Amino acid sequence: MEQVSDHSSARMGLATIGVVFASACFGFVPVFARTLTDAGMAPHAVAFYRYVLAVSVMLPLVWRWRAQWRVLIWGAGAGAMMGVGWVSFVRAVEVVPVSTAGVIYMTYPVFTLLFSWLLFREVPKPRSVLAALVIVAAAALVTTPSAVDPEHIPALLMSLGAPAGFGVGIAVLVHRMVRVPPFVRIGTVSSGSVLGLLPLILTTETAALFPADGAGWLMVLGIGFVSALIPQLIYTISSPIVGTARTAMAGSIELPVMFAIGWFFYGEALQPVHAVALALVVGAILITPTRRARSVAATLRK
Repeated sequence: MEQVSDHSSARMGLATIGVVFASACFGFVPVFARTLTDAGMAPHAVAFYRYVLAVSVMLPLVWRWRAQWRVLIWGAGAGAMMGVGWVSFVRAVEVVPVSTAGVIYMTYPVFTLLFSWLLFREVPKPRSVLAALVIVAAAALVTTPSAVDPEHIPALLMSLGAPAGFGVGIAVLVHRMVRVPPFVRIGTVSSGSVLGLLPLILTTETAALFPADGAGWLMVLGIGFVSALIPQLIYTISSPIVGTARTAMAGSIELPVMFAIGWFFYGEALQPVHAVALALVVGAILITPTRRARSVAATLRK
């Protein structure tokens, strides 16, 4: 009996490390995105490359589940909104501090509650509403005139498309996609993102679609594998083992990783307001009611 308990503890610990590692990888998105856009690549092309590698791996699995076409359509539609919304995040990190853009992205639980209510009539619980208000307060702190140049406010407002798209994705996952396996969900959503971005890709000049040199192609591989496919797989495997509450806490490392990246790579000064915002986001995660059966983060990540 003791051996079984030790085995379970070791399995839980390893899975927790997996969630932490995957979330840290997600936090490196701005490095790849800003490097590619600074080199002249269109933001929607950056988003396209992030999703297309996952599609190439997962599409055969999606095809095997084509009998569930209604479910797949829901997932693809949500993925299209996520892909287009993520473009706004790439545009934002071109001009605003990475730490600020990161806090704005962490508002996705607010949109999850909103779209779950509007689309599926799921009435949010009081603790969820309180947590959402706390996250809104954190976002408001880092977008004051003293923290962000007023000229960059429009880019920040546009970047809300990214957490809004992710919020839609979570709502659809919870309410419509439980009939298909986790990897099929990833493949379906990623396919929808690629399809949603395709019109923008087809109307963009060739020079803005491809990296200019070998270093650029390494960045493309990095954003596809290091910040998307590999951590998605690890997250999908680890999160159900860990459970919703611990997944949320371990996953919150993504935000301080973004803070560190902004400081280390781009010389962004970290202000006390960022520490307060981080504490508010973690606090919101702690007070959010959790249900193991609906660990949305387990099978759908940025």
